[in-house]
Amino acid sequence: MSDVREAVRSRYANVANQLAVFNALGSGPAGCCQADGPDCGCSGSYSADELNEIGLSESISLGCGNPTMLASLEPGQTVLDLGSGAGPDVLLSARRVSPGGHAYGIDMTDEMLRLANGNKEKAGVTNATFLRGTIENVPLPDSSVDVVISNCVINLAEDKGAVIKEAFRVLRPGGRLAVADMVELEPLDPTVKKALDAWAGCISGTIPIDAYRAALVEAGFPNPEFELHATENMPGVDGKVGSVYIRARKPEA
Repeated sequence: MSDVREAVRSRYANVANQLAVFNALGSGPAGCCQADGPDCGCSGSYSADELNEIGLSESISLGCGNPTMLASLEPGQTVLDLGSGAGPDVLLSARRVSPGGHAYGIDMTDEMLRLANGNKEKAGVTNATFLRGTIENVPLPDSSVDVVISNCVINLAEDKGAVIKEAFRVLRPGGRLAVADMVELEPLDPTVKKALDAWAGCISGTIPIDAYRAALVEAGFPNPEFELHATENMPGVDGKVGSVYIRARKPEA
């Protein structure tokens, strides 16, 4: 396991343990993106009605948006969440695609998988499955998914091109990618780019929108769309990052 991957795994294992305690207490930290860091401008991404559907609070989300809002899910579809964490986007998706559909989440952190399965049981959702694995090597067959979503996770991967190619592979022809992620808007200080804690915190691993677009096009997604919806300056650090919504579609046939 690379140093970056271990830093990400260790951080989110600790966060999962924190969230398990918050779940038991019935409360949690305000904000999102990081349980132990700044809110990146995405609080309020989920409506109270959505969260009530699955019996969870917004504190359970560590994302930077609400990809289920982008996906326009329909009954009967199959959905995959890359880096599903505690599972809110999988559980919301499972509700949307019922009856007849299924939602999968993939995560490499055992502590998150335990938390997600506990949340699944709490929510009473039966058409969701959480898989152990990495987003660079998805344990699903080719052309098996209608929609791929992800919430502030692709930036954590060292090889983002590999992640995007896996998303393309598992999508059926005409399938859609609907992602919330962090991007680099102004060049970050080189020291920050090398910091493992900042990488695991959704900062150092960000890439510019043009590089993200190029990776999507190279994987086979024509004309990806980017919508910037929040920005963040890090105090005392050169550079700027932001949260974007990304939409793309795999060509038919």
